[in-house]
Amino acid sequence: MAESDEKTKSKMGRKCPECGGTVFTEDKNRGETVCAKCGLVLKEDFIDRGQEWRAFDAEQASKRARSGAPLTFTKHDKGLTTEIGKGLGELYKVPGKKRAQYYRLKKWHKRLIESKDRNLSFALSELQRIISFLNLPKSVHEKVGRYYEEAVDKGLVRGRSIESVIAALVYAVSRQFDTPRTLDEIAEASGLEKRDIGRTYRYISRQLGIRILPADPKNYVPRFCSMLNLSDKVQAGAIEILRKAKKLQITSGKGPTGVAAAAIYISCVLNGEKRTQREVASVVNVTEVTIRNRYKELVEKLGLEKDVEEKIKED
Repeated sequence: MAESDEKTKSKMGRKCPECGGTVFTEDKNRGETVCAKCGLVLKEDFIDRGQEWRAFDAEQASKRARSGAPLTFTKHDKGLTTEIGKGLGELYKVPGKKRAQYYRLKKWHKRLIESKDRNLSFALSELQRIISFLNLPKSVHEKVGRYYEEAVDKGLVRGRSIESVIAALVYAVSRQFDTPRTLDEIAEASGLEKRDIGRTYRYISRQLGIRILPADPKNYVPRFCSMLNLSDKVQAGAIEILRKAKKLQITSGKGPTGVAAAAIYISCVLNGEKRTQREVASVVNVTEVTIRNRYKELVEKLGLEKDVEEKIKED
């Protein structure tokens, strides 16, 4: 009974020409689609696109699979090029008589790689380091790799340091994917000046047609709350404050990190989780004066003065 239930399914927008039924069974052993009502065979000899082997654990699956890993822009060769030896340890696995030949092959293999591949190899290793340092998702990593190769093909990297182009693309794409990182964080990860990253970012985004909207302060809230070890209640409160502020256009023209920090501070006060302005400022990497100014604006225009004062008196 369970087997027949698995095979039976409704095909939306399709009817049996004999009885008008809309429910069909798929017999994968016979390769047939049959009307469940009258038994008319509607389709036969359809192709089974599934694998013809089964695996019961990861080890069996890796041994039986006959295709490699998917293509990826995070590797200079998309994961296709053969590499002769991965390190010095490999050299000692080769018989003594063949070592000189092996060493020569390895050396010439590296020399014959195109300049574009050498560039990509260095750039993508730098990208891997920055992505890991900033704890960004794989989707950002993949997109930056794609953009960087496009920049190399268009000759946009010539005359600029590889590190600055990678840093600029990470800054742009992280904002595109709603996982923004501040310029200070990017500068710390890459070891470059903010001014250099900003200049390269403006040029590269213009040339590649990357359209970046102004950063939304609420996208910074989850990460900052996690860094401050705050509860979900505080996080939800800060996001709600920012939602109301955006509706009243209080946040327009203001630095997103400063506004996010002020909203988190207000939510901390209202939810009884003590954090000083100095603690919040040090994590968010803005000044206490900035938080104080944004805090006053938000409290006044959202009508939260009484609630905040009462909470401060209770503490």
